[in-house]
Formats: sequence, C-alpha cells, structure tokens
Amino acid sequence: MKVAVLGAAGGIGQALALLLKTQLPAGSELTLYDIAPVTPGVAVDLSHIPTAVKVQGFSGEDASPALKGADVVLISAGVARKPGMDRADLFNVNAGIVRNLIEQVAETAPKALIAVITNPVNTTVAIAAEVLKKAGVYDKNRLFGVTTLDVIRAKTFVAELKHKPLEAIEVPVVGGHSGVTILPLLSQVAGVTFSDQEVAEMTRRIQNAGTEVVEAKAGGGSATLSMGQAAARLGLALVRALQGEEQVIEYAYVEGSGEYARFFAQPLLLGKGGVVERKPIGALSQFEQAALDGMLETLKKDIKLGEEFVK
Repeated sequence: MKVAVLGAAGGIGQALALLLKTQLPAGSELTLYDIAPVTPGVAVDLSHIPTAVKVQGFSGEDASPALKGADVVLISAGVARKPGMDRADLFNVNAGIVRNLIEQVAETAPKALIAVITNPVNTTVAIAAEVLKKAGVYDKNRLFGVTTLDVIRAKTFVAELKHKPLEAIEVPVVGGHSGVTILPLLSQVAGVTFSDQEVAEMTRRIQNAGTEVVEAKAGGGSATLSMGQAAARLGLALVRALQGEEQVIEYAYVEGSGEYARFFAQPLLLGKGGVVERKPIGALSQFEQAALDGMLETLKKDIKLGEEFVK
C-alpha cells in the first residue's frame, strides 16, 4: 500500500505523516512531497521511528516522484488561515496550489483515491473534480473532501458537555466544511438529549471551532494537530477499504446525486474502488432541516466558485 502526502512539510502535513508512519500497515510505503526543501529531512526524521513503513521525501516543483504508484493521495498543501481571515480569503492562494497538484495526480496516479484537506474544502474539491474531468480521469467515487475534523470535534464537544465516555458518542456531521455549511445532526446522537439552547450553542461551536483554534494560536497558525488526526483517520479508512475490509464507514465531502448540492458531506460505505454507497443522512429535526435549507445557497456558491476557477 502506498500513500502520498502532498504538503508534507506544513503543520498538518507533518502531523499527518507522523500518524501514518506509526499506523499504516506493515510493508506500506509513505511518500512525502512539499515545495519546501526541508521535506526530505522530514522523511529522514520519520524514518528513525521503528515501524515497518518505508518513508521517502521529495521537494521542489515536481510532485510526480512522490505520486508514482500511489494508492491514496492526501493533499494538505496551501496556506493556513490567520486571525480575521475566513475560508474565502484562502481561495486566491490555495485554489492555484490545488489545481497544480491535481494536474500532477491526474498524470501520474490517475487511479488513486484522492482526499483534499486544503481549505476552502467546499471549493477546492470542486476544483479537483474539474481538473480531473479535463484530464479525462475523473471518478466521483475516488475523490473526497476531508470533513472528518468536524466529526471528531463534534464527538469531543458533545462528550464533554454531556459527561459521557467518548466511545459512547457518535455525531453525524453533514453538509460542507465551513461556517454554516457544517451541520451536526445532534438529534441523531444515541442516548443523549439536548435542550433547544444546547442545540443552538453546540451547533455554533462546532461550526466555529476552526476560528476557536486560530484565535487561541494568536496568529501562530490554524488547526494542524487535530486536522492531522482527522486526515489520518480518513486516510487509514481508505487504506483499510482498499485492502478489502468490509463495513468501513466514514463521513466525507463527495459528489453524489445532487439532492442537496453537487458535493455534500454524508456517511459513506468505502470499498476497493472508493465510495461503494452514499448513505442517507436520516431524519432531521426542525432545527436541522431549517439549517440545511439555509446553508445550501452558500454551499452551492462555494462549489460554483471552484467549477468556474478551472473553466
């Protein structure tokens, strides 16, 4: 199994690479790519950890040496959000970075499962889809936007609020990956009830959790460690599915039927070809239905921005 991390010298990339080095199956290959010259050194650093995962690092303009033969490609390259910036502000820089990297993936590893971490995910996934389509290699079952961070944050926050063990809490989070487009389905959390005020406050906290980190780091970065953990969780789930494990279910932002928007985060059954089944999001409360209806215009605008960037 070969996994490539593009953007591996950054805060997310290094955290992600560390987790993959320690958790990928024995005999796997992990390749790291970043434009930064430090990247081969990151690989050497990781190679000193005693696990049966081979690590190589590549830097410069050409990502193809890292991509050759990759089964899974995780893309975290881009600039981080700073205080006062929203995800739209990231678009001008990160859109071009994602387009360039996806062009290289299309050429060198067209059959890989691709997971895009780079924000704004609502838009960068649409960019990736259009680039892959132009190259004639787009498969909507093989492209994912990583929204796992919203899922793990929701789990953490609800467990803390309700004083429940973490293993007892699972919170579905659907929609997109910024602001109001993040929709936790608190009505579906088993064994827990919320007051109307708790629902409103918890929903807001999950939606604004990224800003919580940006402000707490006081200009020193955005969510890198938790994002690394979230991306590793999805990446490892993709690896398990590729190896034939059954009933691997994760949430991610993918192209579906278009019932809500062209791309939408929902529960997915994963398999050797990527997405096997897009599972329904289930019954919504009145609050959740109103939130879903209210966010679709924003989500569709984000997607359109990505589509038009490539045209």
